[in-house]
Amino acid sequence: MKLLRVGTAGAERPALLDAEGVLRDLSGLVTDIDGALLADDATLGRIRAAAEAGELPELDATGLRVGPPLARIGKIVCIGLNYHDHARETGAEPPAEPVIFFKAADTVVGPHDTVLVPRGSTKTDWEVELAVVIGRTARYLESAEEGLAHVAGYAVAHDVSEREFQIERGGTWDKGKNCETFNPLGPWLVTADEVPDPQALSLKLWVNGELKQDGTTAEQIFPVGEVVWYVSQFMTLYPGDVINTGTPAGVALGQPEPKPFLRAGDVVELEIEGLGRQRQELKDA
Repeated sequence: MKLLRVGTAGAERPALLDAEGVLRDLSGLVTDIDGALLADDATLGRIRAAAEAGELPELDATGLRVGPPLARIGKIVCIGLNYHDHARETGAEPPAEPVIFFKAADTVVGPHDTVLVPRGSTKTDWEVELAVVIGRTARYLESAEEGLAHVAGYAVAHDVSEREFQIERGGTWDKGKNCETFNPLGPWLVTADEVPDPQALSLKLWVNGELKQDGTTAEQIFPVGEVVWYVSQFMTLYPGDVINTGTPAGVALGQPEPKPFLRAGDVVELEIEGLGRQRQELKDA
């Protein structure tokens, strides 16, 4: 299923995109798309049955904003340097274990919402990423296979980053990762049954129409199941938590000087195979 949330920011309603691309209203069955729903197999089954039976009312998508596909996110765990080609382009040694940092849930915006360039920023960068959404509580998992079994679905994430704040200002990476609007998510939460192999997805990103990133999740150093297993050794993952699994080569940071960092007026578009497409215009904060 392709689950999504539509409407004005803070007042989104749950919806489903059916196999014919028609937007369907879920508000008669559920109040929202969140961790509680993803952990509720019975309700998910009712949604699936209603969709297959053609019982869900159609929504007029004209002029309707698409919000983040997941409400009340608990935490966003991010994996750094998780693609062989990205490590090569930045001159970094591939890590022996996953690099973990966090984004606050309030960085999440819709897939087509405005992204704000922070005040004082000179090095705002783009990163297309596969987001993994947890559907079952994961605590001290025993294998990568168990890790995959705890995934409810997948989405497109844009891990916007300010490289000076991240790398040159001391401390952890978090200052360059948690500026407002720095995690567009969506358009859809695609349930795991529709993604048979998360290590076989193409990822692309364009800036002002120019292709910058053209990668595949097959390049991940630590695949999805292993990432979920690994993270569960250090913290408990709950339904509705999100893991951003890293970005392939092609970011501004890895390009020759002068590096083409983002500025107000730029337009970024990104997509992952089967998971939908985003488009954001950048403005000054």
